[in-house]
Amino acid sequence: VYINRIRKNIKLQADPTVIYALKKHTGNFDTIIKRVLYKDLELDSPYNTYKYVGIPPGPITMPDISAIEAVLNPEKHDYYYFVVNVENFGYHKFAKDLAQHNRNKAQYIRWINSQNINR
Repeated sequence: VYINRIRKNIKLQADPTVIYALKKHTGNFDTIIKRVLYKDLELDSPYNTYKYVGIPPGPITMPDISAIEAVLNPEKHDYYYFVVNVENFGYHKFAKDLAQHNRNKAQYIRWINSQNINR
């Protein structure tokens, strides 16, 4: 997904980069953030991939070798979006277009609200 977005010069819009930016901004890397809020997306940080196109200026974590291999040998597909699959944790629901992604996202938001996860 991220490779496809980079190739099309689309913002990555990756929640983990926003979480890293928030922690870097506050200086508290021990904070647990389970939910990214819309206000978080406004943080002016080069790590905020909702605001800036391209990859962040540095790593946000130490990648596993499988992540490095996946970037070096990316799968070929037409997906541009993904969200947690609440029906099968540990997996994601992928979408080729924003309409499908919004349906997947709505399901995720209903679930996260039902779990009372506010932050």
